[in-house]
Amino acid sequence: MRNTFQLNILAALALFLGGCNSNIVYKASKEIPGGVWSYQDTLLFDFNIEDTLSVYNLNLEIEHSPEFSYQNLYTRIFTGFPSGDRARQVVSLELADKSGMWQGKCGKNKCLLKIPIQENAYFNQRGAYSMTIEQYMRQDNLPGVYGFTLSIEKQDRQREIKESGK
Repeated sequence: MRNTFQLNILAALALFLGGCNSNIVYKASKEIPGGVWSYQDTLLFDFNIEDTLSVYNLNLEIEHSPEFSYQNLYTRIFTGFPSGDRARQVVSLELADKSGMWQGKCGKNKCLLKIPIQENAYFNQRGAYSMTIEQYMRQDNLPGVYGFTLSIEKQDRQREIKESGK
C-alpha cells in the first residue's frame, strides 16, 4: 500500500514538473558546422501552428564565441506562411551592449544569448510555417557563430479580435 502511494506521488510530481514548460509549442536547434557561418548557409526551421487565437513570443538563442568580432549580427529572416506567401525582414541581433560587454551568459569558450525576435505575436493562419535565417554581414565566412535555437512560446492570453463593421 505504501509503495502504491509513493508511486502515485512520484507520478503526480513528474506530471507537474513536466508541465512547467508546456507553453513551448516549438523548439529546435541548428548547429553551424565548424563554428563558421557562411553567407550561403541558411538555417531552416519548420513548425505548425493550430491555435490562431493565442498570443506567442518568438525567441532566438544564439551561441557564439567570446572572441566574436562584432557587437551585433545582421540577419535576414524569411517567414513562409501556410498560404504560400513569404515575408522578409533584416534583423540586427544585438550581442553586446553599448560598452562592448557581451549580453547573456558567457563562459571561457562560448556565450549564450536569448533574444526576443517577436513578442505578443499571433498567427492568422493554421498550418505549416517556416522560418529561414541567413547571415547578412559584410563577410562571406563569419567565424565564431556556433548555433541558433528558435523557440515559440504560447502566452496565457488570447489576442483581441476586432469585429468588422463596428
